[in-house]
Amino acid sequence: MTYTITSACNQCNDCLPLCPTGAIKQEGEKLWIDPMLCNNCEGFYDRPLCASMCLNDAPVPLQAKKGRCKVDANVSTSPKLFVNGKTNSFASAIVVWEACNVLAQRQSLPWQTDESGNLCHRRQVSGGKGEVTVCISDKSTPDAGEVLEAEAAQRSIASWDIRSTCLHLMYAAYATSLDRPWEETFTVSDREISSYLGLDKRKDLSKLAKLTLIKELAEQPCKLLVTVDWSPQGRFRKIGIPQSPLWQPIETQHHFQEDSLGCKHLTGLTFTIKAGEWAQFFLNREGAKEGTTFYQYGTLPKSLLTNVMSIWQQHEGAARIMLWLLFKTRMGVEQRIAVQTLMRIAYGEQRLLKASTQREDRKRLLRSFESDLEVLDRYGLKPIFDPVTYPTDIQPLWAKLADLPDDADAALDFWISDGSNDTRLTDAAPRDKWNRLMQARLLRLELPEGWEARSTPAGGQKLRKSQRKTGPRSRSALSGQEIVTARKSLQLSQRDLAVHVGKSQSWVRDIESGRLQVGFKEQQLLLKVLGVSL
Repeated sequence: MTYTITSACNQCNDCLPLCPTGAIKQEGEKLWIDPMLCNNCEGFYDRPLCASMCLNDAPVPLQAKKGRCKVDANVSTSPKLFVNGKTNSFASAIVVWEACNVLAQRQSLPWQTDESGNLCHRRQVSGGKGEVTVCISDKSTPDAGEVLEAEAAQRSIASWDIRSTCLHLMYAAYATSLDRPWEETFTVSDREISSYLGLDKRKDLSKLAKLTLIKELAEQPCKLLVTVDWSPQGRFRKIGIPQSPLWQPIETQHHFQEDSLGCKHLTGLTFTIKAGEWAQFFLNREGAKEGTTFYQYGTLPKSLLTNVMSIWQQHEGAARIMLWLLFKTRMGVEQRIAVQTLMRIAYGEQRLLKASTQREDRKRLLRSFESDLEVLDRYGLKPIFDPVTYPTDIQPLWAKLADLPDDADAALDFWISDGSNDTRLTDAAPRDKWNRLMQARLLRLELPEGWEARSTPAGGQKLRKSQRKTGPRSRSALSGQEIVTARKSLQLSQRDLAVHVGKSQSWVRDIESGRLQVGFKEQQLLLKVLGVSL
């Protein structure tokens, strides 16, 4: 049970420096206890130190707040994400991708110790011409803190939550709404985070429990430090980014509501974040036009965030595959995906090697993999099996029963027909199933709604060339009145729409009035933001 301070406190501040967890904080002239840090002095004292030493009995056990929590109307946040209810653009550069891998796979990655004794994860990129290095900071505060030593970093990584990848991707989405994200900040509230992650529908969690979870998840991506060393590529100059925060927390505001006893109840949080130096090289719109930097973005489906929040505990492997596919959807459509690659993403190299030598571990891993494939199928990422390398006899049972009729009579005929065959769907798996799976492939993973925007059909290079010649002419232009109607239906102002498409408000006004024509690229972006189809 955590403690709080009532209005009986005389502000002597004697307890402030003595709190073993640093939970007692000062706001103005008043003291308050951060319920996210207070642990009742467990592991330090037999009873709460603040309560035992206070002469006025000001510290008392914190009771659950009754009634609704007031919203601080003075807090302004950045424009909302997912204005069309489905998708939002997000920064998809290699730095963001590798940070997503680190947060999702954690201890499964091959961490190394550098020459300074710090734990780091290195990834070679562009055929060995570049390298992205990720290290762990000791705190998520504006001054970024120091790099953790190997042993401390391992403990920190072990405590991470895969759901923090959702916050990381949200930050990457907010960064695309800024013209110069390496200089500008964005602000997001706990209510918006709760809505994007589906926590607002969780009735089993108290307000304080939700705030505690949101704060923990919001801070974890801010503990990553990245270094980039990239050799020149064609017209692009060498990219050298010194070790710096991936996301720099500028300010965390705590919002309170007092009860009749003067106890402060935490009712809200607001986070102000700024992208690190990497954004100047990989999310620089002006530099990309000049050909000196990159501007790399993709499409973030809102469903991905809610799916990860739903399955993270029982099907972490499926969640890891989903997050990996977010950056690899082009490969998922165009090329075959090796089962061994999916297993490595879902469970890590060490667990895969152990399963190859120990029979019981192999059985458990097979059950997990087939269950995770079923979860992917359930959430719209339908695996298409290669009939040559992944035939029916080694496919999971749920896939074999996909054609089972719903009608009872038809189902009976189905089973009678199956029973008359030499091999039956329910026959035991062949003894060499594991070895065959290590050579098996999926033709592709069909993508659910909101993921298709990242896909490219076979022969993509040739198609893009033909689109430059015939694409815009073969489509009817989005009219100004259609833009106005779609914008108003989403309750967006011209300014809001301008922010989401990376243009000025005057540009939106001229497009809607018909003074300017919508270009092909801008048209595709408007279609995505407004959720309109031609």
